[in-house]
Amino acid sequence: MTGVNLTVWTLGPLLGLMTFLFIFRIVLTWYPQADLNKLPFNLIAWPTEPFLVPLRKLVPPIGGVDITPIIWVGIFSLLREILLGQQGLITMMSHVS
Repeated sequence: MTGVNLTVWTLGPLLGLMTFLFIFRIVLTWYPQADLNKLPFNLIAWPTEPFLVPLRKLVPPIGGVDITPIIWVGIFSLLREILLGQQGLITMMSHVS
């Protein structure tokens, strides 16, 4: 297995998992009574919070709603498409080698 294929096999699921976690994080915002410090909610909060904290400093809540998880879903989806999509950079590199 080449380095490019290994990258595709690891980066693809990782970007997909992060997108999935941020979508769950968006759903959790609908339930403010959910304690993000307790199981099972901390399994979603723990990996996403380090991404949200710096972005919250740049993007204030709109109408009292934290939109930073939505922004991260867009970022991870865009990254996955740019790198691993049909015309993605890594996908194109794997066809060359």
